[in-house]
Amino acid sequence: RPIHIYLLRLLFVLMFFVLGKLTWTHVLTHQGPWEPMDAVAWSVWTAFATLAGIGIVRPLRMLPIVLLEIFYKVLWLVVVAYPLWVRGTLAGSAAEGITAQFLWVVLPIAAMPWGYAFRQYLWEPRSREAGGGLRAARSSSAG
Repeated sequence: RPIHIYLLRLLFVLMFFVLGKLTWTHVLTHQGPWEPMDAVAWSVWTAFATLAGIGIVRPLRMLPIVLLEIFYKVLWLVVVAYPLWVRGTLAGSAAEGITAQFLWVVLPIAAMPWGYAFRQYLWEPRSREAGGGLRAARSSSAG
């Protein structure tokens, strides 16, 4: 639906400009040697924000990075934030700020054209990859 295209473009614009400014500034102004895992995180987020630029123009082609964003944020909220919240220790913890940022995952969840994503990536992805795949196999076995 057109609303999903506009929402995806808005999401990609925010990722490209807001996250991109933050990540590229951090990467380009970093002083001294990097901690390896910290460098991995900043590199991934910088690449993610930069690739969002393609999504502004071609939003459906870049759905996999939105799926990645949804998956890693929801996973983090479930395995890190939720147990802290249940124990009453989330407030004031190091995870509190990240949790507040990751709760915005509702935006990509709302923007995602779930029916299209399901059909494109889960329902019959082999039919697009192998020149007919499942559909070709069904029609040849029926004949």
